[in-house]
Amino acid sequence: DIGNDEQLYECPMCSLTCTNIQILEEHVELHLEEDSFSEGGNLRDLELAQWLQTEEEKRQRSEEEKREKEEFKKLQRQYGLDNSGGYKQQFLKNMEREVDRGKMEPFEYHKRKADMMECLAFGIDDGKTKTSGVIEALCKYYQNENKDVRRVWLSTGVDHFHSSLGDRGWGCGYRNFQMLLSSLLQNSLYNDCLRDTMQIPSIPKIQSMIEDAWREGFDPHGASHFNNRLHGSKAWIGACEIYSLLTNLRIKCQIIDFHKPTGPMGTHPRLFEWILRYYSTDNEGGAKVVCTSKPPIYLQHQGHSRTIVGIEEKKNKTLCLLLFDPGCPSQEMQKLLKQNSDGTSLRLLRKFVGSLKEKQYQIVTVDGVLSLEEKTARCRASRVLTSEKIP
Repeated sequence: DIGNDEQLYECPMCSLTCTNIQILEEHVELHLEEDSFSEGGNLRDLELAQWLQTEEEKRQRSEEEKREKEEFKKLQRQYGLDNSGGYKQQFLKNMEREVDRGKMEPFEYHKRKADMMECLAFGIDDGKTKTSGVIEALCKYYQNENKDVRRVWLSTGVDHFHSSLGDRGWGCGYRNFQMLLSSLLQNSLYNDCLRDTMQIPSIPKIQSMIEDAWREGFDPHGASHFNNRLHGSKAWIGACEIYSLLTNLRIKCQIIDFHKPTGPMGTHPRLFEWILRYYSTDNEGGAKVVCTSKPPIYLQHQGHSRTIVGIEEKKNKTLCLLLFDPGCPSQEMQKLLKQNSDGTSLRLLRKFVGSLKEKQYQIVTVDGVLSLEEKTARCRASRVLTSEKIP
C-alpha cells in the first residue's frame, strides 16, 4: 500500500500509476517507441504488399505474353506460315518416312523424287491424284436411277484431284482450284484467258500465280496476312485467294457469303436454294438429268473447302448437294466410274441440308470473261474485297 503522503504519477497513455516521475518518463518513452515501431511496421507492410502486387502483375503479363506467342506459333503452324517448308519439302519428308517404315522401296523413292522435281520445274501437276470421267458416269447413273431422285442438275465435266504426300493437311484450296480449272479448260469460252495455263498447274505454281495477282494489286489486305508470300509455304488459301487468282486471269467470278444459318439446328437451306437456282436457271425443261454448261462451284468453310458439281431434287422435294472432296482418295472416286445400280458409292458425294452445319459458308462462282477494263476495275475494288452476303 502507498501512503497518503507519497506523490503518485499516472501514465497519460495507459493510466498506469507510478510513484516516481523518472519511472513514468521511461514508461512513456517505451509507449512512444512502441508506437513509432508500429507505425513504421505498418508502412513497411504496405510497401511490401504493393511490391508483391506489382511482381504478381508482371508475372501474369509475362505468362499472358508467353501464352499469346505460343498461340500465335500454333496458328502459324496450323495455317502453314511457320517457315517449315512447302509442298516439295513435305513431299520428300513423307516419302522418307514411308521408306523408313518399309512401305516404299528406295528405288521408288528416287523415281518419284525425280518425277516430282521435273513437274515442279515445269509448273504442272503430275496427275497422279486425278480421276476423270465422274460427271459423265453420274449422268449415266441418274438416267437409269428410278428410286427417289426427281431431277438432278450436273456441272460441266470436272476432274477430281485429291491431296498427295506433298499437301496433305493443307492443300484443299489448291486442289479445288485445280478441279475448277479442269472444267474451265474444257470450255472454249475461256481459251483466251487460259492460253498460258493449258495444263493443270502444280500447287507451288498456283501459289506463284496468287502472288502474281497480289503484285497486280489484288486484295492487299489478304496479301499482308500471308506477308505477300505463299510459295515455299504450307499456307492455307480460301475464297478470297481463289477470287484474286481467277480475276487476274480475266475470269469473271464472285464471292457469295452465307454468313449465318438460315434454318433450324444451324442449317443453311438458303445455300441449297441458291445452288439450285444457279444450276436450274436457263436449264428448265422436263428432262430428269440436266447436264448443264455451268462450271462447278468452289465451297469454303472454316478449315476446309470442297467443289460443288451438282444438286439433286428428291421426289419428296428435299435437296442434296453433290460435292467433290479433295480429301477423298482416287481409289474411292474411281468406284463412281463403275455402273453401280444401288448407288452406294454416291454416299461419297451426297450432302443433305442437315450435313452442312458450319456457322458460315462462302462460295466462288464463275460466269464468263472480263475485259481488261473490267479486270482493272475489279482490281481497284478488291482493295476492300467484300462478298455479297445472303441475308
